[in-house]
Formats: sequence, structure tokens, C-alpha cells
Amino acid sequence: MTDLADAVGRAVISAAGVDGAEAIGVREHLALIAASARAEDDARAILLRSVAAARAGGASWALIGGELGMSRQAAQQRFGGVSGPEDVGDAERWLGPVTAFDEMAELEIAGRAGWHTVEAGMLAHRMVRTATQWEHRRILWRGSLASEEAEGWRIGCRAFPWIYLIRDRGIPVAS
Repeated sequence: MTDLADAVGRAVISAAGVDGAEAIGVREHLALIAASARAEDDARAILLRSVAAARAGGASWALIGGELGMSRQAAQQRFGGVSGPEDVGDAERWLGPVTAFDEMAELEIAGRAGWHTVEAGMLAHRMVRTATQWEHRRILWRGSLASEEAEGWRIGCRAFPWIYLIRDRGIPVAS
């Protein structure tokens, strides 16, 4: 078993609430099935976001397909058909399309206008508007964010392999 599979297995057992007992009953088996299904859904979402991030970073469908053991056409058919999100109103909107190369500049502009990210999707960010300006920061996914939280940052959203941090600047938006 790989280190990653071992870590996922431990996480599933923990999420299922199964203790270290050697013998488990039907209830524990069912809890393991439910936790495994949630882990599968989470892993699928991570894969989708990884592919989107790779495309935004300039990777070709051929390179992505090669990593997944499939053809370029199969990779594009499986992952390339996600359409962009719709606009959702005055207090909420989608910013995009953006790529890993231009999204931080776009988030900076949006932040000065009072928008902050609450979700990142396929080449887009769902934004919420407030009366104050916001800062955005993108970091690689990791466990502890204690140093960032000590500086006033909080998680806007997670989009593997990134975590998008936001911080209210406390400055009113210019009208």
C-alpha cells in the first residue's frame, strides 16, 4: 500500500469512527462504506480541480492524458466539458475565466471593489460583495494555517492544489 493510500485509509477509518478493534460489526462496516464513498467523492473533486489547475497552468491534454494513462482525446472528453458558471446577481457573481497566470491580478482588482472569493471552480471564482476592500492570497494546500491566521487571513475557499486566503482591509469601497 502506498503512503497516500495508507493516509487515506487512516482518514476513512477515523471519519467512520471505527476504533482499533480487531472485530467489527455490520454497523462499523456500513460506516466504513459511507466514509469511503465520501472519500471517493472528495478524491474525484480533487482530481477535477487538479486537471483544471494543470490546464490553467498550460498543460496540454496530451500531457494530462499521459499522467492518467489515457489518450489526449479521452482526457479532454472526461475533463474538458465543464461549462462556466452563470452570473448570480448583484451581491454575488462569478469572476472568470481566469487562469493560474492572471487570477491573482483579477482578484486584486475585484478585492478593491469589495469582492472576495468564496468558491473556486473551473477557471472561475464565485465572489461575494461587501462594503469594504479585500486582499487575496493563494498558497499551496497544507494543514496548518496558524501563521496566516495570526496575520488576519482566513480561508476564502480551497481548490486543490490551492488555498485562497482572504483578508478584509477595513477600507470602504470607493463609490
